[in-house]
Amino acid sequence: MSSSENGTGLLKVGLVQQQAFNDKEQSLAISEQGLRDLAAQGCELALLQELHATQYFCQTEDTELFDLAEPLDGPTSQKLAALAKELQMVIVGSIFEKRAPGLYHNTAVVFEKDGTLAGYYRKMHIPDDPGFYEKFYFTPGDATFNDGRPGFSPVETSVGKLGVLVCWDQWYPEAARLMAMAGAEILLYPTAIGWDPRDDTAEQTRQLDAWTIIQRAHAVANGLPVMVANRVGHEADPSAQSEGIQFWGGSFIAGPQGEFLQHADEESCLLVATIDKQRTEDTRRIWPYFRDRRIDAYGDLAKRHLTP
Repeated sequence: MSSSENGTGLLKVGLVQQQAFNDKEQSLAISEQGLRDLAAQGCELALLQELHATQYFCQTEDTELFDLAEPLDGPTSQKLAALAKELQMVIVGSIFEKRAPGLYHNTAVVFEKDGTLAGYYRKMHIPDDPGFYEKFYFTPGDATFNDGRPGFSPVETSVGKLGVLVCWDQWYPEAARLMAMAGAEILLYPTAIGWDPRDDTAEQTRQLDAWTIIQRAHAVANGLPVMVANRVGHEADPSAQSEGIQFWGGSFIAGPQGEFLQHADEESCLLVATIDKQRTEDTRRIWPYFRDRRIDAYGDLAKRHLTP
């Protein structure tokens, strides 16, 4: 049994930060080359960005775009499964899932080193903002899986328990905490986020800083490494109602105290880092947040709002 399989020791991980295109074959070819390069560098775990097979289509509401959706075992998943088996690497990918007629999800899929589907996660928090009209396309993930597991459940793999969340989920400390409480050893966030080109530099800086800080804070608050994969490049608004989105990249891999292990800029790239899995135990011993949580006093967190 390797050190990555027994919950201790070192684990080499990587992610692909890429531009995406409406042509799935073109986008997936870039993803594939990135995965091959990560495997050549010895990575056992690889993360791809949110909806990496296409451009971010949620800038507009168009019923024809539902044709992009695939079942869990569709062509994109089959390609990723084959790569996982060939490269002997756990791969976390992203699909626009067609679960049933009229029922669609934004789904992260996790493939084991033998190519089997280790598990999946359906995005729970769905935004609906100008340029990010996701509620038109995606149904929120179920609060409870059919087998009784909660929606915020880690995926068990040969490299550890992966707490996979998706994009808008990354702003919610509740989601990170529940994954950590369920035994996640790494938090992973496939993402598609960028600027409105009309925003000034100061506003863009505030947005990017907030996005980075909140996810590093999840690492700190839970004593867990965090991996975040975002896309890059400008993508036009098909409806021509806006100036599109400039995806800011900024992908990173952080340790359990929020420290950067690797950090990308706005260009296409690969990030590779070595995670010391023992540091979760060591960090939680000196910062014992889980010991000191007042679970007897948190019941109101399950309410939408508290009346003054």
